[in-house]
Amino acid sequence: MLSSLLALKGLFLGGWFITFFVAERLWQSSPAPKSISRLSKNIGLWLLTVVLSIGVVAPLTAWGINNAFWVRSSSWFIGDGFFAWIVIDLLILDCWVYWVHRAYHQFPLMWRLHEIHHRDEFLDTTSAVRFHIGEVALSSALRLVPIAILAVPLHTVILFEVLLLSASIFQHSNIKLHAGVERHLSRLFVTPSIHWVHHHANQSDTESNFASVLSFWDLVFRSRSATKRTEDMKIGIEGVEDMGFLRLLLLPLIRPKT
Repeated sequence: MLSSLLALKGLFLGGWFITFFVAERLWQSSPAPKSISRLSKNIGLWLLTVVLSIGVVAPLTAWGINNAFWVRSSSWFIGDGFFAWIVIDLLILDCWVYWVHRAYHQFPLMWRLHEIHHRDEFLDTTSAVRFHIGEVALSSALRLVPIAILAVPLHTVILFEVLLLSASIFQHSNIKLHAGVERHLSRLFVTPSIHWVHHHANQSDTESNFASVLSFWDLVFRSRSATKRTEDMKIGIEGVEDMGFLRLLLLPLIRPKT
């Protein structure tokens, strides 16, 4: 069952990624860099993540589900409460990811890993998969906490992972959206207009807009930035430049928080 669900997850996310990758090159919002070195670097980091996910993350998640601290009664998975519990689980997981993301910006050791993502000086679909393998491993382990405690079922975990990565691809993308469409979407979901501000090379904006799927967490926890995205907004970390692939991999081991 796990292999079938993971295969469906991969097919959907692959199609989603390709769709936005092509769309943002046909209808770009901000002028994209001409060099392909940035793209190759991001894809390289993503390939390492894929290897880690297949070899470690997926088996670890399955183990966490099978060894949950609290096993729900079978009635929770059938009948009238089925979809209600899926919604509740998704809300809990999304809120948890909000606080984990916020922690990556607050704790120096976690920031050393997350900084690799923020050093990207332009945003597009490949930015959504540009993470240090250490961060991917840590985030997966931390996500097991609510999954194990609440005995979140496998299908809900995979559904959340699909929603999370789909949202990440969308909000990092350089696709030009109609202002009205994006304004309405942003009332519920994190859109590029919200997340690009989080990547603004301005410290106060970087420390805001932590939501991953649903946008209202930043309003609830008072972390929404008042800054509006502009086409010429400088992306990256204030006063810091990006670096090569190997240096990015070694960065968490050799330097403190910027």
